[in-house]
Amino acid sequence: MKYPEEKREFIAGRNAVAEALKAGQTLNALYIAAGERQGSISHLVAMAREQGVVIKEVSPKKLDFLCGHMAHQGVVATISAAEYATVADILQRAADKGEKPFLLAADEIEDPHNLGALIRTAEAAGVHGVLIPKRRSVQLTAAVYKASAGALSYMPVARVQNLAGTLDELKKQGIWVYGADMDGQNWCSVDYTGGCCLVVGSEGQGIGRLIRDKCDVMVSLPMAGQVNSLNASVAGGILLYEIARQRQALPAYHPAGR
Repeated sequence: MKYPEEKREFIAGRNAVAEALKAGQTLNALYIAAGERQGSISHLVAMAREQGVVIKEVSPKKLDFLCGHMAHQGVVATISAAEYATVADILQRAADKGEKPFLLAADEIEDPHNLGALIRTAEAAGVHGVLIPKRRSVQLTAAVYKASAGALSYMPVARVQNLAGTLDELKKQGIWVYGADMDGQNWCSVDYTGGCCLVVGSEGQGIGRLIRDKCDVMVSLPMAGQVNSLNASVAGGILLYEIARQRQALPAYHPAGR
């Protein structure tokens, strides 16, 4: 189920959040006032934990900001713009199409516009699904949905507890993991035609050390100008389309007479 972009992104108040949890609504996170773990809030925390919702303790001022100064009773939940898939769902999607798995993993990307743009390009390039970590990453917010230009309605996104462990499991299934990095091999010199997962990191930090260690191959784009890096969604888009080109076995174009 996909939620419309205009749907309110936050639920404020103990009863409202409790009803959302009882209804099984997909939530990105539950924010509670720091130190508030008594009474009905402890029950909400238990329900959220059981459903795998991220729980964060923040200041009352932060809660006021999140919900636009609505009455929140120390509890605010953020609504996901789409339901999350599982890694198994994504792999089954590839199998149903009779294709080798093609995945994108976004490592600690915190800018919703970057994640949305990556999802948009991934959908266009034939990616079967996107992986994001449950923590230290933007989730499927309304801003991500908008930046994806609707592609989030068609692209499965799995939120995983442990991205490094998930990559290990993918490798056991014959899927090669490629990391985008400034010090990698030339991006066009690598064979991507097998089962493939491309990892893109944030602009500021790139791919984290632990995730980098899980990559089979690091690939790099040439930088001929004075700027030494590209926007994460731009770099990811270029690499995704090189992978798509190889997977479709498209010949290189040569103008007549050359």
